[in-house]
Amino acid sequence: MGAPEDAKNAWLSIHAGAGGTESQDWAEMLLRMYMRFAEGRGWKAELIERQDGEEAGLKSATLHVTGDHAYGYLKSEMGVHRLVRISPFDAAQRRHTSFASVFVAPEIDDDIEIEIADKDLRVDTYRSSGAGGQHVNVTDSAVRITHLPTNIVVTCQNERSQGRNREMAMRVLKARLFQRALDERRAEEEKRAGEKKSIEWGSQIRSYVLHPYRMVKDHRTGHESGDTDRVLDGGLTPFVEAYLRSAAEGSRTRASS
Repeated sequence: MGAPEDAKNAWLSIHAGAGGTESQDWAEMLLRMYMRFAEGRGWKAELIERQDGEEAGLKSATLHVTGDHAYGYLKSEMGVHRLVRISPFDAAQRRHTSFASVFVAPEIDDDIEIEIADKDLRVDTYRSSGAGGQHVNVTDSAVRITHLPTNIVVTCQNERSQGRNREMAMRVLKARLFQRALDERRAEEEKRAGEKKSIEWGSQIRSYVLHPYRMVKDHRTGHESGDTDRVLDGGLTPFVEAYLRSAAEGSRTRASS
């Protein structure tokens, strides 16, 4: 049985890991993969924030994904994703390993109260970057909000006005804090059940190998595919379903213990 929040829309954020251009290009590939996955499921994926890399790719990006059970499916993607390939940016054609992290939170209803004190916020404004029309790089309309007690940082630059960007950023922050509470609750439940978590936020959940062989493997479920092009083009459903089956089995085990 799924969680109550599974039916909700989702906020999905991607952050490039250490490694400069290599990891930033990998983050861009992941962004395309999730947008294609959303398109294939008939969902709408709106890019609300993007910070470009210096040479290629992106440092971070946030999608607002709306559709039936968007969060319930996308929560399986939360964690660190690893890419192994021959670098297109290396003249010596050496093999490189890149990392990017994915964070997913459910969009919460307006009637759910998430208390956030003004004193706990630092709000910065800056000029938007990237495509978006004449308003980009003209006014300080983009907003970055830091929640000081948790050090959670959210940004929005998609809207034309600073007020709208702040409103959207606050929606993302509330969702992130809600997800944090969910994670803490689940961790406590697993602690009471005596189960040691093998996968936690910040750990590597999946590897995408393009050289010396081609394979995508999920380290939590063991599910794998040799059709890397299909996976990177949004063909994630088998991986998502394998994770959901594994999570459901884990829940049943905890309930019976």
